[in-house]
Amino acid sequence: MKRATVGSCIVRVVSVQSSDDESNARGDDSVTPAIVMIATGTQPAALVLPPPAELGRRIMAGAQSHEVGDERMSRDHAVVTWESGEWSIRDLESRNGTFVEGERISGEVRRRGDTVLRLGHTVFLLLADGRGHPAPEGEHVVGPELARVHDQIRRVAGGDVLLLHGEPGTGQELAARVFHESGPRRAGPFVAVNCASMPTGVAERLLFGARKGASSGALSGAIAAIGHLQMANGGTLFLDEIASLDPTLQAKLLRVVETREVVSVGATAGETIEIGIAAATHRELRAAVAERRFGAALYERLSQATVHLPPLRERKVDLARHVQREIAAAPGGLSPHPKLIEACCLRPWPGNLRELRAGIRRAAAAAAQAGRTVVLSDDLDPAAGKPVTLTGETAVDRQLVPADIDKDAVTSALARANGVVSVAARILGVHRTQLYRLMAEHGIATDDG
Repeated sequence: MKRATVGSCIVRVVSVQSSDDESNARGDDSVTPAIVMIATGTQPAALVLPPPAELGRRIMAGAQSHEVGDERMSRDHAVVTWESGEWSIRDLESRNGTFVEGERISGEVRRRGDTVLRLGHTVFLLLADGRGHPAPEGEHVVGPELARVHDQIRRVAGGDVLLLHGEPGTGQELAARVFHESGPRRAGPFVAVNCASMPTGVAERLLFGARKGASSGALSGAIAAIGHLQMANGGTLFLDEIASLDPTLQAKLLRVVETREVVSVGATAGETIEIGIAAATHRELRAAVAERRFGAALYERLSQATVHLPPLRERKVDLARHVQREIAAAPGGLSPHPKLIEACCLRPWPGNLRELRAGIRRAAAAAAQAGRTVVLSDDLDPAAGKPVTLTGETAVDRQLVPADIDKDAVTSALARANGVVSVAARILGVHRTQLYRLMAEHGIATDDG
């Protein structure tokens, strides 16, 4: 029997085997449920167990035994099993109660899908599919959803294109880096470009470069500017928000993908490059193709390797890890209360990682201002991480703006956008009317009407 102690120390991950008798009988490994302890007290934890499990200050799961240093937990607190595609959680008449999805239960309840469970001051995530759960890196566990996505990317990394689809803030650049570092061009440069932030008038020069004095049939003449494509030669170019690219440039990019030849602005002949291209978008490109807002040929070429990035609300292990890291990085030696971890896991965070970071930083600042070293769930803004339900003409204007967009961020975005408000709004990830309101609040003027 394996024994470990969970308290101030971090428990290492235990391998997870499927315990679903039906799945095992038919050889179906499509579902591997897992019980993940993500925090005990104010400390992060990294313990992964297969169901069924008896949870409490003494955890029993198969041949494994673990002692948890949480005095708020009963010795034998609850039993968790996985049956017919559902979680069954049964409270064992615990002293401080068993909380499922934030609600105290009585007796036994059943839940489908991923479920948040808190016993005393210890938080567990019950994952319906824990396949691909890797060993922890340092003090943190990487969630299985992201691990599976990265494995999928590695399998296609030998190719020259990748299309990433997902909500903003779901880790597009990280995924593109996995594509780069797992492929044949890993020794070359990785160049990231946000297509939405490139002003239309100079986008072609920024992407393809420019020459002056080029003569017919040759590339003689001085280089006026090296484009992002040339910078990424021998490596990978990451084009974020590719749907924002002008249709004319889409056609020119398609030629690069198909011929490996770049024709700079002002040049009459191309130059050969060896490059991989990873593109990302949160828009439905098939619909954009149908509406003739995105080139069908470019879409067909890029979509040969397509990967969907799940939002943060579907990656609760990663969500909890980001909360813990943000608070650990805050000044003042702060740590998260387990009820804060629970509260964050129960909110959808439509703005994904950017919104989560802003919400946690505000909560940490509130705790520090109150003179506490523990960040409580009450420090979290009631509206943080929740969807906006306003209707009417002012709904867009009154949506919550991420807290990290201050005057400096607005000024920087406007400078990058050459004063074009619509472009600056895309850089910041807000609606144009929201940016006008922020500019008015900070006394920032622009010539763009």
